[in-house]
Amino acid sequence: MSATDDPEHDSPDRPGHPPSGGDVLRRVEGHLVGWFGPDSGRASLTFLGADPIEVLRFGPDPDGVVRYVTLGMAREPMTPAEATVRDPAGPRAELVLSLRGRRDGAARALAVLASVPVVEGRPVVAGAGLDLGEPLWDGARFTAVLVGEPGGLVPDLPLASARPAAAGNGSGPTTPDPTTPDPAAPGSAAPGPAPVHFLPLLPMTPNEAAYKRVHGATAMHQRWLDVGTDLRDPDRAEAPLS
Repeated sequence: MSATDDPEHDSPDRPGHPPSGGDVLRRVEGHLVGWFGPDSGRASLTFLGADPIEVLRFGPDPDGVVRYVTLGMAREPMTPAEATVRDPAGPRAELVLSLRGRRDGAARALAVLASVPVVEGRPVVAGAGLDLGEPLWDGARFTAVLVGEPGGLVPDLPLASARPAAAGNGSGPTTPDPTTPDPAAPGSAAPGPAPVHFLPLLPMTPNEAAYKRVHGATAMHQRWLDVGTDLRDPDRAEAPLS
């Protein structure tokens, strides 16, 4: 079932309660469409023990770049496997892969990676390496990705609802009720939901993935920078690692 078929989409947020999974996905899709324009295609994949993950395709843009973005990973906050209770204010994210030209076979790889927090109980964060163990798309030399920092391509999507306003008399704008606790305020007993981050994925060859595991994400980034690597080129050469 696609996100737009989810009956939870029709349930508005209740004050003091986190948004439903369906409402989060509705907001995410609207945020993406507002940023990239209407999608040019989508695929939906379901894995055992996980809810469906959609992958939306946007573009190509005037520079020929196509964006593949997951829709479904942010349905629930990411929770470590060792946690006994899910934190409703935990981190939420979707994944973004940018390539010069279409590689629609990458949709399955993105859906697999987006299911990691649920299937493996492992939150996906910037600086992490995710190894698929097989080509990211047909004929690709890349089998892993480095998770980049959010905010550079797609801005974060806030989920915290605005504070309730005091009742007005109809003669002008109303103001927030100062007696109503702000869920986002420091020290609040019930923090609001975290924003949705959009994490860019940077394809890595097996050798690059091994280099990243030993030397870290910063060192791998520097190798790419040293030779001017275009990380959106689906046919790029492996960076020199020695």
